Parts: sequence; structure tokens; C-alpha cells
Amino acid sequence: MCGIIGITGSKDAAPLILGGLKRLEYRGYDSAGIATIDGGKIQRVRAEGKLINLEKAITSNPIKGLTAIGHTRWATHGSPSETNAHPHATEKVAVVHNGIIENFRALRLELEGLGYSFCSRTDTEVVPMLVTHYLKEGLSPQDAVVMTLSRLHGAFALAFIFADIPGLVIGARNGPPLAVGYGKGEMFLGSDAIALAHLTSRIAYLEDGDWAELTPGGVTIRDAAGQVVARPIIESAYSGSMVAKDSYQHFMEKEIHEQPGVVGETLKMYINAVDLSINMSELPIFLRDVERVQLIACGTAYYAGLVGKYWLETVAKVPADADIASEYRYRAPLLDKKGLAVVISQSGETADTLAALRYARQAQPTLAVVNVPGSTMTREASAVLYTYAGPEIGVASTKAFTTQLATLACFSVAMGVARGVIDGTQRQELCKSLLEVPGLMSEILKLDRAMQALAHNLMHARDMLYIGRGTSFALAMEGALKMKEISYIHAEAYAAGELKHGPIALIDEDVPIIVLAPSDALFDKTASNLQEAAARGGKIILISDQKGIDAIGDVPNAVIKMPEAHPFITPLLYALPVQMLAYHTAVLKGTDVDQPRNLAKSVTVE
Repeated sequence: MCGIIGITGSKDAAPLILGGLKRLEYRGYDSAGIATIDGGKIQRVRAEGKLINLEKAITSNPIKGLTAIGHTRWATHGSPSETNAHPHATEKVAVVHNGIIENFRALRLELEGLGYSFCSRTDTEVVPMLVTHYLKEGLSPQDAVVMTLSRLHGAFALAFIFADIPGLVIGARNGPPLAVGYGKGEMFLGSDAIALAHLTSRIAYLEDGDWAELTPGGVTIRDAAGQVVARPIIESAYSGSMVAKDSYQHFMEKEIHEQPGVVGETLKMYINAVDLSINMSELPIFLRDVERVQLIACGTAYYAGLVGKYWLETVAKVPADADIASEYRYRAPLLDKKGLAVVISQSGETADTLAALRYARQAQPTLAVVNVPGSTMTREASAVLYTYAGPEIGVASTKAFTTQLATLACFSVAMGVARGVIDGTQRQELCKSLLEVPGLMSEILKLDRAMQALAHNLMHARDMLYIGRGTSFALAMEGALKMKEISYIHAEAYAAGELKHGPIALIDEDVPIIVLAPSDALFDKTASNLQEAAARGGKIILISDQKGIDAIGDVPNAVIKMPEAHPFITPLLYALPVQMLAYHTAVLKGTDVDQPRNLAKSVTVE
């Protein structure tokens, strides 16, 4: 979603704000802006499009000041334009906002009736207008903000600066994340730790309902009741160097190639390589009593949950369901105290998934699988399993997905052991296979040039199909999503056995069909579906190991040879070729790989 950064201190703030906004580009945006306080006046520069446009605007119209706020906007209310870009301001206050003000129409009509004129089509502009109205009634900035917050309905993270008090920044959170950064003689506000990585490593996350007063000397945080509270300060592991592209063309390319390392790090946290046991001491003792697991997530994380469903049922022998988070609570699912809700999210802030967590925890324990320490889900779930992907900047998830898979694989083994359905020999076999994943991933990455060559045959396609069975069906869906996200080619995934129930009508000689078929127990069935697709003229690209390739013969138009591996770990491995195919196709088409159109990295509103 959108990105926020605020600074109050003793240095010229605009360049520092711009640096923070660059670190927030990965979240997705279509306009940006900065406001400062200089000489008792609000100075503001905004621009549509990428940050280079904002930099040019600031070069033409420099703004000074030691207190500032900045924003990268992803359009919700009002189209992308300079007029709709944040910060929004009056002569007294400037505001940046992540989220949605649901009652903005009623507030706008009220303020227009009081004589206020609006310039934009956004929901955000009611906020500075409302604060200004209360300031004119004689309220202090703090009281004006509190009164305004009490009038707002919806999800929001807000940052305010005031013309008359140049050293003050106020931040408020109700839903989307907001962090306070601690410096020496300066204080910071940001959407996440990455935004502040070039400024400080000492971070405190606001809770829902909190609002904070920042001055160069420190911060005072109050909860929704107005009581002064202390929020724990953590040392962020992020740094400026961690979010650089290094020698890669795109962040996505870098993150694809980081997967052997981050998956290895994740597995190292959960597997004892000496005795091949699972170490998940973070999990409560109730694990053995769980009678059903619900895996809840959005997008790529949902596909990780689908793989987890297969693993939990086949390995741990526990009934499992996978739910799309945005649908979960609206069907009023039945909750049981012996059930377990597992929410999966890279950011730990995904709005729909967080809402599902809050619904489920009313009646049963919850487990969060997340990548960001200190995020809201880590604080609200009964227990947490971290993925160790590090910061993922590319909007299209790669290493976050495979570390989610690695964590869910270990969790499935732990469940099986706790339930007594996996003996020592089976546990060692599964753990041994997982520890082989980083090395096998490194071998697969050597196929990069072959993938690039194959992408030349895909870049002109209008439609593509992905098929697979079992866990490979979930990987087919992930592959189709990746292709859609970054190349803008229409791609759909089907369980291979479903082809003849309708989708086979789509196949002709212009439709590439990506077939994920490791030589597992389901291979022969998938091979039959492949033959049916080939008979209709489809261009078959087979992803399989040597045994599978030999069994299919010369039917495919192209093959991607994967290493032979234990069936348990193939989802982790087969994620890489579909990522690389999508990446190279998108590069050849010239799309914005790291920040594809219309997409945001972290979706913090429903």
C-alpha cells in the first residue's frame, strides 16, 4: 500500500524524506510528495508517477525545513495525479495518509457546508480540513488531531505537521502499520522499518488506536483512551545495504537468486541437522490436540497455504482447509476450540488476513507465519513462526513464498511428530530431504539462461495455461499469478484433471501450456492430461525430472529438466522455474518488473 515517512530534527529534512520514499517504492505507488515547515509556512511539492518526477520538481522548486513528511500514494479514491497526491494541506496543517476514510463523503459535505473548499477527489483531504476547523475553534494541535481521529471511520495511518509548531510531528494508527524511529536529537515516523533503515535501527511500532507526538527530543505515545503508554523499542535488522540491487537488474531477480540462502536460513532455524529433528519450541503444547487446521492467506501466501494443506493431511494426518482471507470471515466459518487458524503473511499487516486472525482468535488458538518481526500479526496471534526471507522489495513475491513453504513443511513434520503419526525414521527422512533443498535450488538457478531463451517463445502469447496435480496444482496457480503480475499476459491455472471438464476448449496452437509434473505418485495421471492437451495443438512446456522427461518422450515442445528429489520437497523446488519464466518474459516485454502496474506490495486495507 502507500508509504509514509516523517522527520523532525536538526537537519534539512527533504533529502532525508526522499531517501526514505525511495526505500518505500517496493510497496507500490503512482504519485509522491513532500511537505516541510519553513518560516512558519507549509512548503509542499508533489508529482504524479515515479519518484524521479518528484526529484525533478524539488530541483525546480527547492523546499527547506527541519520538520517534514513524505508519501508515496497508491490510488484508491481519486485517480493518480498531482492534485490527488499527498501531502494534503491547508495553511495550518499538512497530512499524509495510508488507508481509507470510509465516512469521508459525509465529512466532506459537512465541511463544505461550513465554507471549506476541496481541491482533490481523495478521501484524505477531509483530514487536514477537519483539523484546521478545530484549530480555528481554538484547540491545540494535539486536541485538534484527537478530535479529528474520533470522527474518522475506516483504516488509517496518519502523519501531521503544523505551520505554527515547526518541531512537531504527530502520527496516528488505526489499522495500517506505523513505526516510530529513535535518533539522537531527531525522531522519525515511517510505514515500516525499511523506510527508516537509512536513519535509525531503533524502532517502536504503534498499536491500533495509538497516537504519538514526536519532537526532536523524543516521543510521547498515547493509546485510544489518551493514556501515556510505552511501546517496546526493538533493534531493526534492516540496513540500507540490505535493500540494494547489488549487481542484479531488478530486485526480483536478486530475490530469486537469494532463495537458496534464505530458505537455508529458515530451515536452519527449525531443523537440528545433527539428529534431524524439528525445533519448534515456540509452539504451545496444544499442538498435539489440534483436530483441524485452517490456513488463511491472500495471493501468493494463499498458494503456500494450499501446499500446506496437502502436507498437513498427507504427512501429519490432520484435516486441513485453505481459505482466501478476504472470503474467510464473511462466510461465518464454524470455529472450534480444538481447531487451529494459521495465518500466512509476508508483512504481518495484510488487512484481510489480519481481520481473519481477529475473527478466529475469538474461539480458537491462532498461529502466524510471517516475515516481519514486530508486525501486528506477531503481536496478536497465539504463537508465531517466522520466515527468514529478509526484506523483499519486488512486489511479486519470490523468496517470501519459498520461505513460507519451508516453514510450513517444518510445521507439518512437527504436527506429525506431536500427533504420533510420524516415527523417528520418517522424521529423519523428511528433515534430510528438506536440508537438501538449498543445494538443489542452487542447481536449478543454473538454468537461468535456458529460461531466458524459453521466455522468447512466451513473450508474444496472449493466453497461457498452467496445470499440475496435488501440490503441483498449487504451484501451477502460483506460476500463473507470477506471469499475470509482471508480464501482463493472461494466464490461468487448472488442476490437470479438470482440463476436460471445460478448460480444454481454450487450447489451440497459440496457447503455451506449462505442465508441472515431478515423477511422483501423480505423474502418470498428469502425463495423460498432457497428452490430451498436446493432441489439441497446445504448445507444451514440461517441467519435470529426467525420469518424467523420459516417460513423456518427444511430446513436449520444450522441457525444463529439474533435479530428482523427494516428493515432499518438490513444491519448494518447482517454485523457482515458474518464477524465472515469469521474470524473463516480463523483462523481454519491457514491463516494470519490481513495481508492476496497479499492484502494491503490502495490502493494508480491504
